[in-house]
Parts: sequence; structure tokens; C-alpha cells
Amino acid sequence: MRYLILLLLSVFFAQTSHSQIYEVGVFAGGSNVIGDVGATNYISPNTAAFGLMLKWNRSPRHSWRVSLIYSDLKGDDSESDDPRRVERDFEFDSNILEISAGMEFTFWEFDLHTSDFKITPYLYSGITVGKHDNFFYDLNGEIIDENTTSWAFGIPMVLGVKSNITNHVILGFEIGARYTFSDEIDGSVPDGDFEDQVGIGNTNSNDWYVFTGFTLTYTFGQRPCYCNF
Repeated sequence: MRYLILLLLSVFFAQTSHSQIYEVGVFAGGSNVIGDVGATNYISPNTAAFGLMLKWNRSPRHSWRVSLIYSDLKGDDSESDDPRRVERDFEFDSNILEISAGMEFTFWEFDLHTSDFKITPYLYSGITVGKHDNFFYDLNGEIIDENTTSWAFGIPMVLGVKSNITNHVILGFEIGARYTFSDEIDGSVPDGDFEDQVGIGNTNSNDWYVFTGFTLTYTFGQRPCYCNF
């Protein structure tokens, strides 16, 4: 992970010679899982999430964005509104390290070349990949650790709003659901050497997780004309 961060930072700062506007900052908030174990609420943060964020603003309406976010992921059947889950009473406590890259599109122009107050809603999407622990439940509901990790690819669907606090500081708030192409994040589907074990829940429905929180970024770079793309 250390080498990945160094690579992202080196590419990011190498681009400053092209006289674009850049942002570097942090994400802080919470996360929750939508899967076969735990509550079924779509937005219900129950653990902390923290990350780093880089943006390359290509126009007043869109930016390329890369982020690295880490969080625990917890699911507890006792917190579900489904009486069948409450009776089953499974729970897990795992973690995920997500790398995401894509485009952020603002509803209105957000021109960082001017110093007046600005506020705009925005959408973000692209692709994510999250590294998570592998585990599953035995017939007694006990968690069996597979002692391996996997990467789950997904699609982020983020809605947020942001505003400039000063000429160089931007504060945002966003809710971002990640649809993954995996059903293993919540331990409902064994894999690898344990594929012959019986899974739980709906095997036709993949896992989701949601990051909800604030972004705080610092803008820097010269003040050129934006690119034509």
C-alpha cells in the first residue's frame, strides 16, 4: 500500500507542470454493508471510514478523481428489521481497503479560477476495487477464517454537495454506494479451498457497501484556461 500511495503522489505532482488546477485532501465518515448478514438499511453508518483523495479539475464541470479509503465493515443480524435474521443472529467484523478512480461531474459550474462563493451538487462514478478478508459461517453460525484476502471490483454511485470555504479549501459531503461484483464480503459464500461448504442468504444478490462522510480538499496550481476535454 505504501508503494501505491507513493506512485499516486508522484504522478499527481508530476502533472503540475501542465498548469492545471489540482486538489488533494481527505475523506472522513462512516460505512455500512448491505448484504446477507446484518441490517438492511441502505444508509446507516456503523463504523468509521478514512481516506485520501486526489482530483484533477479538467473543466468547471468535471474532474478526474482518485481515492484510497479504509474502513471496518460490520454486520449484525440483531440490528436487522427482518425477524428471520434476528432469530439467526449472525454477525461479522471485517475490513476493506478501497481504491477508486473515475469522474466527478458537477450540476453547475464550479470554477476554481474565481474567488467568489460557490456551491454545487455533484455526481461521481467510475470503478472501485476493494481488498477484504475471506471468511464464512459453519452450520453452527461460527465464523471460519480462510486466512486469505480477495479483491472485489465494483461500481461507485456517489451523490454529494461541495462548497469553497476559502480560495483554496473546499468542503464537501457525500453518500456513495458501491455495487460490487462479489458476494463474499459478508462471508455468505465460501471460496477457494472451502467452495464445497454451504453458503447462506441469497446467492443471486451481490454485496453492497456505502461510505457516508465529509471531504476536505486543498486546491493548488496555476490559473490557466481549462482544457477542451
